[in-house]
Amino acid sequence: MVAIGSDHAAFGFKNIIARYLRQTGREVFDAGAFDSVTPADYPDFAAAACSRVAEGGCEKAILVCGTGIGMSIAANKIGGIRCAHCSDTYSAKMARLHNDANVLAVGERVLGEGLLLEIVEAFLSTPFSGEERHKRRVDKITALERGDSL
Repeated sequence: MVAIGSDHAAFGFKNIIARYLRQTGREVFDAGAFDSVTPADYPDFAAAACSRVAEGGCEKAILVCGTGIGMSIAANKIGGIRCAHCSDTYSAKMARLHNDANVLAVGERVLGEGLLLEIVEAFLSTPFSGEERHKRRVDKITALERGDSL
């Protein structure tokens, strides 16, 4: 299952992503926002979607705000989350392959719909390589998150 969340500014892209996920046979947990009119604070929706990932209820999450930056910053404050802010397919692939990112952040105001869906698919379909050098680095990120010294 994939959690999705947006603020009001990116409500349209969130719906496009949800429709695409369902069309490709993926289950969706919609963390909101639920309209484009009511002002919505992106940290609330980042927390709602990412908590599902951190607790194991969803495998990954996709977050959308105007630029994707605010969502990525908020998401990366949540334990167990490795959120990558991506605006191209190569970065989305590498975020999964090398960094084992479990959350993708994108911006509605900086992407077109076609590229958006290519980025989403690249992120969701690319596995973590599991190579020792990448695993070691992800383990160090997890250690930093716990407050351990390297």
